[in-house]
Formats: sequence, structure tokens, C-alpha cells
Amino acid sequence: MIDIGDKEEVRREAKAEGFIRLKESTMRRIAENDIKKGNVEEVSKVSGILGAKMTPQVIPHCHPIPLESVEPSMRVEENGIRVACRVRARYRTGVEMESLMCVNSMLLTVWDMVKYLEKDEDGQYNETEISEVRVVKKTKER
Repeated sequence: MIDIGDKEEVRREAKAEGFIRLKESTMRRIAENDIKKGNVEEVSKVSGILGAKMTPQVIPHCHPIPLESVEPSMRVEENGIRVACRVRARYRTGVEMESLMCVNSMLLTVWDMVKYLEKDEDGQYNETEISEVRVVKKTKER
């Protein structure tokens, strides 16, 4: 790990987002809360929070950061779902990896919950796609 011992603790924030493209029929079932594994939004938000908290256990060089806030969100768009996550902490290193872990956990949870609806007759996911995962904002108090 990188030595951050000499860095000053400051308030840091990062927001990341990503998108999962889904079939129109799957989107209808999500809107109707008709998914076998439960409410997609609720479950994926909890998964995102857990993902943010577990970042240093999954990514070897990440420092364990005392997170102050993890705020996952979802928005239905025309061809799928956009997820986002804002993470805040007062620490010596940034929280962008925690924000990205939150987003990726949410996207993978959505996929897992609806995969039975997304597969074609050969078991392939021809329309399902995760994309646009990125950090959209990172701030640090001076």
C-alpha cells in the first residue's frame, strides 16, 4: 500500500455512476415489482452499500477508510437503469474506489436479479450490457 501517513485528513467525496441496458420486457417487470428475487432497487442499494464498505477486502492496495456516508441511487431510463453512488469520508486518501465498488455492486446485483428474464433461448445475454461506469465527481476540502 502507498504510505499516506504524512497526508492531512480532509473531507473527501466521490460520485460514480454506471448503466445497465435491459430488455423492455424486463424493465416492465421491474416497474411492476414482479421479480422473483425481490425488489431490484432495494436489494441493489443494500448491495452497493456493502460493496463500498468491502472495498479494501476486494482491492488489495486500497486503505480501509472510515466511511461517513454511502448514498446509492437508481434512475430508470429508456433502455435500462442508471445507478449512482456518492461516498463521503474524512481521511488521508480519496473515496473514488469505494464509490466505484458501490456502483459495480449495484449493477451486478441488478443483472443477477433479472438474468432469468434477460437470457435468450440459448442462455445468452444478447441485449444485456453494463457500461458507462465512471467517476463523475471527486472533491477534497483544502
